[in-house]
Amino acid sequence: MDKRWRGIGVLAAALFAVNVVARLIIHFGFEGDDTAADRVSLGMFVVIGLILAGVAVVWGRRRPLGAWEADTAAAVAIALLLTVLLGPLLVGDSPFAGGAGTFFAQIWLYLGATGVGTLIGYLVLTALGRDHRSQTLKRYAEAKAAKPRKVVRR
Repeated sequence: MDKRWRGIGVLAAALFAVNVVARLIIHFGFEGDDTAADRVSLGMFVVIGLILAGVAVVWGRRRPLGAWEADTAAAVAIALLLTVLLGPLLVGDSPFAGGAGTFFAQIWLYLGATGVGTLIGYLVLTALGRDHRSQTLKRYAEAKAAKPRKVVRR
């Protein structure tokens, strides 16, 4: 159980760290430039999606979908709370400084990026036949084919 929570914590910390780096780049490098800030934010969402695609590939090979998806959802929820509530405080803003629309838009964008990243990773894994279920079915088929047929006399 401890190992499971460690994985969730590491993933949540990695997702939050990507957000912190993006916020610091925007704060120190592109303070008044909204176009550059939007590009950095887009890059942040792409990196978060790629991280979750990688996690889906690695965890999807070893464990059933229900187990690793719950862990991924928990890590995303923790990282989302940290990103939305604690992230703005690191650069001197309030979480609600941009208004309710900006606050909820950030939540929806974050959930969209994480959902798309996870989905792409799992679909690639499934298409290649490397996911846990495909491997289990492959081992079952090989075990059934390896046993000789029982001769029935009548």
